[in-house]
Amino acid sequence: MSQKFWRALPDTSLLFVSLAILWGTSFVAIEVGLHHVPALAFAALRYDLAGVVVLAYAVTATDRWRPRTRTEFMSVLVPAVFVFGAYPALLYVGETYVSGAVAAVVVSLSPVLTAGVGSALDLEEPLTTTGLVGVALGILGVAVVVDPSPGALDGSIVGVALVLAGTACFALGSVLARPFDAGLPKPTTQAWAMVGGAIGLHLASLARGESLADATWTTEAIVALGFLALASGAVAFLVYFELLERIGATELTLVSYLEPVVAALVAWAVFGNVVDATTALGFVVIFVGFAVLKRHALTDVLATVRRRVHVRT
Repeated sequence: MSQKFWRALPDTSLLFVSLAILWGTSFVAIEVGLHHVPALAFAALRYDLAGVVVLAYAVTATDRWRPRTRTEFMSVLVPAVFVFGAYPALLYVGETYVSGAVAAVVVSLSPVLTAGVGSALDLEEPLTTTGLVGVALGILGVAVVVDPSPGALDGSIVGVALVLAGTACFALGSVLARPFDAGLPKPTTQAWAMVGGAIGLHLASLARGESLADATWTTEAIVALGFLALASGAVAFLVYFELLERIGATELTLVSYLEPVVAALVAWAVFGNVVDATTALGFVVIFVGFAVLKRHALTDVLATVRRRVHVRT
């Protein structure tokens, strides 16, 4: 698929919403698949398939389909370990304890954690007092989602803790990847990172004692895996690359706050689950934390949106 193809697609707003739908629905698809396939094996299979598809795209659509230098290999290794290895491992195991909708809310903390980790590692500007308030609000939002009972350590707390740890790994990987950016085309980097992450997930699955012989390949399981690998994996990442060029990283970050809404609606449609008021409140607190932390960037984004609307009208 060429750049001409992507430019012929509908406007940016539709692509943005499509990405939110694909990634938001993925949390529920994971929940469906985990009823039939061991957690880490399921994650590994997803990135086996997605990695191959994105790699095929990189071979046909870019001029550099594989890394060659040490720096280029490092630019692949970091996301392979943290973004496509540790993050899905903890997310998938976490979703054996909590619903996909709850997991999506916790993962929406990712932009806040990314800013905090980047500042702590001196890879971004130090956080101001207001920025620290934003990070604290984000963490408070997760605590609201957990809603722990005194002295209790139930499955929901374990699940949220695992998803939160995975989200922290995602944030760390996103930050650490920046110094190793070797200029490889993004599809190339993501494809090899997916493949590397899948290998790590297979090894972790074996170490955990999982076996694909224990999987029950029902229609639901096959559809869930196909959706995760192709729709929310390969296709969604290609849409992500295009949006990154069109609107930039800050505006694209906002997709994280549509994903829990999509996940909640899909969970209601598939399972009849309704997100409780505590989880909804936690999501609002996390978003407020993000808004405080990124208030200047959000102001610029809103100004850009207003200019677009003015031009169209």
